[in-house]
Amino acid sequence: MSNKKKSKLHLRNKHQSRYDLDALAGSCPELKPHVTTNPKGEKTISFFDPLAVKMLNKAILIQDYGLSYWDIPEGYLCPPIPGRADYIHHVADLLASSNQGRIPKGQDVRVLDIGVGANAVYPIIGWREYGWSFVGTDTDEKALASAQKIIDENDFPEGAMELRFQPHTGRFFRGIIHGGEQFDLSICNPPFHASFAEAEKATTRKLKNLKAQKNPPLIHNFGGQSGELWYPGGEIAFIKSMIQESKHYPFVIKWFTTLVSKQSNLRTVYKLLKSVRAKEVTTLKMGQGQKQSRVVCWRY
Repeated sequence: MSNKKKSKLHLRNKHQSRYDLDALAGSCPELKPHVTTNPKGEKTISFFDPLAVKMLNKAILIQDYGLSYWDIPEGYLCPPIPGRADYIHHVADLLASSNQGRIPKGQDVRVLDIGVGANAVYPIIGWREYGWSFVGTDTDEKALASAQKIIDENDFPEGAMELRFQPHTGRFFRGIIHGGEQFDLSICNPPFHASFAEAEKATTRKLKNLKAQKNPPLIHNFGGQSGELWYPGGEIAFIKSMIQESKHYPFVIKWFTTLVSKQSNLRTVYKLLKSVRAKEVTTLKMGQGQKQSRVVCWRY
């Protein structure tokens, strides 16, 4: 494998170089049948095969984050690990900015993961990298059951990760946060699309682009249920509702954060944050290869 660096990943991100697929297959034998050699003599996998992508993720989580078990139900989102790790590392720096430049570590640092999904990737990375404890929420009970099995089958200590069901798709904090609770941080990766049809078109377009590339990237999303991929009104409607609700919890969560995939949504997001009188707003820029994204953070 080439050691060519991926661009603009956080300096603490474990995934700066292209994957050593032989080593990963050694950690996860289920990946081995999916590893092939391209015309350049480089090891690769088929990114049109959801199972191959799933096994790649499983191998990464076993090798780099010390898991002994990881699985997700068929059809659920299989997230790109480097991008998820970048979010965690960037918000670690955010917490350090109000802690005399030191990243707070340990189980006393509490994080609320809105939309933890079936994969539980954010809590896994946050715990392994910084020892943070997590409360993960989701509106999908099957996803929560999958995430709970991941927690149960690994060596996470009691209290490191807790999951809570959110029965209302339009709520984020209400009904989840218990009286007297406080969190250092909330994180969220909102549904990107406004409808199932829009999500389907985007997937088809991405697959066509991937097929056209001579040297496709070693990360690609596959799968995803409705709540993971789309929300009525799309990303901006989801974030708008979150911001409006956040103003009722100004002393419960120190920093609210959310991924904003569409740069065109930033102006609206900033306007909304001004309307709820957020005391401080900052934007953390992230990138992976040609993909650019950002995390908007606010506090009261």
